[in-house]
Amino acid sequence: MTTALEKNRTAPAPTKNVGRSIDRVDGIAKVSGGARFSAEVPYADIAHAALVHASIPRGRVTGIDTTAAEAVPGVLKVLTHQNAPKMIPSAKPSIMDLSTMAPGTPINYLNTDEVHWNGQPVAVVVAETLEAAHAAARLVEVSYESRPAVTDFAVAQDHPKPVKGSLIEVGEVKTGDAEQALAAAPVAVDLRYTTPGQNHNALEPHATTAAWDGDRLTVHDATQNIDWVRKHLARRFGVPVAGVRVIAEFIGGGFGGKGSVWAGTVLTALAAKVTGRPVRMALTREAVNRTVGGRAPTVQRVALGAQRDGTLTALVHTGVSQVGRAGGGVEPVASQSQYLYAAPAILVRHSTAEVDALPNTYMRAPGEAMGSFALESAIDELAVELGLDPLELRARNEPERNPTGRQRFSRRDLRAVYARGAREFGWSGRDPKPRSMRDGRWLVGWGVAAALHLPVHLGGDVLVRLRADGTVLVRSGLQEIGVGVATVVAQVTADALGVPVGAVTVELGDSEQPTAPGAAGSTQTSSATAAVLQACEQLKRSMLGLVRRSSPPLRDATFTDGGLFRADGAGRSYSEILGDAGLPSIEARTGSDSRLGQAAGQVRMMTRFLADRRRWVHPATGAHFCEVRVDPDTAEVRVTRWLGVFDVGRVLNPKLASSQLRGGVVMGIGAALTEETLVDPRSGRIMNPGLGEYHVPVHADVPRIDIGFIDEPDPTTPLGLLGVGEVGITGVAAAVANAVHHATGVRVRELPLTLDRLL
Repeated sequence: MTTALEKNRTAPAPTKNVGRSIDRVDGIAKVSGGARFSAEVPYADIAHAALVHASIPRGRVTGIDTTAAEAVPGVLKVLTHQNAPKMIPSAKPSIMDLSTMAPGTPINYLNTDEVHWNGQPVAVVVAETLEAAHAAARLVEVSYESRPAVTDFAVAQDHPKPVKGSLIEVGEVKTGDAEQALAAAPVAVDLRYTTPGQNHNALEPHATTAAWDGDRLTVHDATQNIDWVRKHLARRFGVPVAGVRVIAEFIGGGFGGKGSVWAGTVLTALAAKVTGRPVRMALTREAVNRTVGGRAPTVQRVALGAQRDGTLTALVHTGVSQVGRAGGGVEPVASQSQYLYAAPAILVRHSTAEVDALPNTYMRAPGEAMGSFALESAIDELAVELGLDPLELRARNEPERNPTGRQRFSRRDLRAVYARGAREFGWSGRDPKPRSMRDGRWLVGWGVAAALHLPVHLGGDVLVRLRADGTVLVRSGLQEIGVGVATVVAQVTADALGVPVGAVTVELGDSEQPTAPGAAGSTQTSSATAAVLQACEQLKRSMLGLVRRSSPPLRDATFTDGGLFRADGAGRSYSEILGDAGLPSIEARTGSDSRLGQAAGQVRMMTRFLADRRRWVHPATGAHFCEVRVDPDTAEVRVTRWLGVFDVGRVLNPKLASSQLRGGVVMGIGAALTEETLVDPRSGRIMNPGLGEYHVPVHADVPRIDIGFIDEPDPTTPLGLLGVGEVGITGVAAAVANAVHHATGVRVRELPLTLDRLL
């Protein structure tokens, strides 16, 4: 009898390139300086813009004196709410048009005198030089009428609002009566964890270059979603979507901070329209911190009930996260707790608390990154209560199906992950007693944590063109944010058409190319490669038609090594087939350029997405094994060894996938030990808006990070892959905290684990 899983199985074809650690196709351009970023695009007669930020958290602007700023040599214009042209407000978010989710906030910049957070742009200075723009911006004097404001999350969290829940946001999910089961459990822990706000500090700060030609707008933007930026700007300026071109050849890191449209992008386009000149705005680190959302602070409750053998009977995970009064969304900290452990009674619930602050936004593994700190720390604490090995406790509670929705897992083998990680890390040598392991004067601790993230699989369009010389061109409006998507697309295309990977050229980063999904949600690679396979199949059908109509016709041939050949050796290369047909090339594409066609494609994609979600859960999973050394006198923490083992489906390029996962681990180490956005509760101003005060991990903070894969394909996806972009950070902070507890006997339930919290 054929099972439902077998009906959905797609057996991967034999490959020569997929699965190999091929170097990045753009590697030389990046290390040699040949890669061009949004602040480096040359334009004649370009002007530069700088922002003026509000200095109060809530109120209205009562006056702006620009006299001194306008007197600075080279200043062209100072835009304020008093003289800026009106823009069309943002559309309300709709699941049927995902581009409506583009704006980081609905605030209509410079079209209102209302102030909603300390740092909101209240003016833009445009000048001949960058130096003149910034000098003049410092001279703009703004007066305000302040209004009562809430700027301290510690105060706001006492007045949470439950999240109703939708296709976009997770509200409450429950199965059984978790509170009752918790009360009846022979062993239980009921704990409170807190995580701070964190800010985006990508290698490339946000930057935009904009130029108008009549009613046509060209924008070079550091964005993770070209299509969203295009449609958003078209609406804001009242021009056809086809009249806006967005280009993002390379992006120097995104992590979610470049996934929405923020003030810099919109106001650069506005400044270019007003001045009639190309305008560039490269945000300073401070401007990024004050105008681009980051991760919200949270307070979480995790309560676990268990039998004395470690079998979970209850799991409660609730969280309150900060949102701005002017926007932002819930940080779904309990999202992984729906899926990770097989408790018969589970309750997850999310609430938000409004603060007069910059709206929060996506940051690598939103929800799971901070929620896993609480859940995986609590699992460790329960293991201590039970006297069980924390790895054994996790393995004993592996579910066969989704515990809350009963869907099947498309693939999941965390027990194999745990076993491999334990073997390679040497977990059996761990003395479970805290403060029992030493290296000289250093206290040594080992910690473990599980990782789970649900990648999203969306639609995307590509064009594949096979030329008579045997080379292939792939075009798609993908975003290269550093993951190596062009390399993987080239590998998949080469194998699908039987050509060398060096014969494939991938053009991306332009809205004039077929529309692609954003680089977010661990979705871009899986979506793009699925579209490539579809286009290649269309192209091969066209080639079959050509050879069957040729003289003499070639029948019963299959595609291999750059052409169609029969078992007896007869056949023709692609060059011969196209030459015989008198064609310079042949191409195929997915999707449509028309507005109606794109709308229909959106409906089909959402229908497939919802149907798939009712049937399957597609978890990317893993486990982190961490070793720390802690100075017993100063409480200095050093992470000295790391192993991450992951089950992410088929690994298309181990070198690139390992790099992605290592990056997630490094980011998680930052969250565990150093990263914290500090806000003055009196004024709502971010006190550490730059890399001089906001501490990210440096080389001395990061050990060798070993990465391993199960590398078994997911049978429900075209290439068997899931997604690796975000699962790498999930569980990292908990692994560090658990190792620190093992080393010191001190349990810290508040991030980051700074010296004062350990002493």
